[in-house]
Amino acid sequence: MKEALAKTKYVRISPRKARLAAGLIRCKAVVEAKNQLQFAGSKASILLMKTLNSAIANAETRFEINREELVVREVRIDCGPTMKRAKSKCRGGRTPINKRTSHFTVVVGPKE
Repeated sequence: MKEALAKTKYVRISPRKARLAAGLIRCKAVVEAKNQLQFAGSKASILLMKTLNSAIANAETRFEINREELVVREVRIDCGPTMKRAKSKCRGGRTPINKRTSHFTVVVGPKE
């Protein structure tokens, strides 16, 4: 089966927030998915749009498929490494701060 894949790794956004944007484009036509991400208005949608554009370009160059015929087959947001930081608190204490990262995977393929 002809499927094009694009990955973006170590994106500085938490996976939980990115999965909200990923839910908007799952199993939709590529043109409709781009419209959804464009008007979503979140940081995750902008970052996911870049990965989607890369997957579309991969499909067009490798398999010579028009973008009107493409469908988003799979969108996966995985956890990346967490940067551990700390914030000072009163009386010499500290509170942990976890700066999470994500790995985006977008798979597009032709309509069946």
